[in-house]
Amino acid sequence: MAAAPDRRRRRAEERPLSEHHESSAGETPAVSGRRPLTRLLLALAAAVLALDLATKVAVVATVERGENIRLLGGAVYLTHLRNTGAAFSFAEGFTVVFTVVALAVVVVIVRTAQRLFSTAWAVALGLVLGGAIGNLIDRIFREPGFLRGGVVDFVSVFGPNGEVWPVFNVADSAIVCGGLLGAFLALRGIDFDGSRASADDAR
Repeated sequence: MAAAPDRRRRRAEERPLSEHHESSAGETPAVSGRRPLTRLLLALAAAVLALDLATKVAVVATVERGENIRLLGGAVYLTHLRNTGAAFSFAEGFTVVFTVVALAVVVVIVRTAQRLFSTAWAVALGLVLGGAIGNLIDRIFREPGFLRGGVVDFVSVFGPNGEVWPVFNVADSAIVCGGLLGAFLALRGIDFDGSRASADDAR
């Protein structure tokens, strides 16, 4: 008869231990205190988008198409061109293709934001997101039509009309800078959560 109370006593002592382990495992994310850097990503993307839209509206309102305004002794020319290709006027004529790609990029970045804990990655993706949306707005709403609109490009360096370097805009610059930063982080093995891939993982 004494054995039964002993077994019940052991069960009572073991139950809190198991419950403690389960609650600790469930609280691991909260204990870390880390939150996804979604706000940083969106804030940077919004800043890039606002600057891109403001400069495009100003150029369309004040600079005639094909006009070149010489600045900084000829180091920079302010012009007004419409680009149907990718960034820096690459692959013109594939407007619909690049529009679909831009939409896919936006969706992927927004989904990735939920597991983004690296500040550097937040900056990189924020630049790309803001630039992609900026050019996407042009492709949707500008002439000649939906998904085929020409992107407003207006910066030409070292020569007019893109003679030395393709004409570009704020969105193009943000996309390229964000892409280069993302490539650097990937080569360094830095993941979206800020952790660094080990040598075994790289293999």
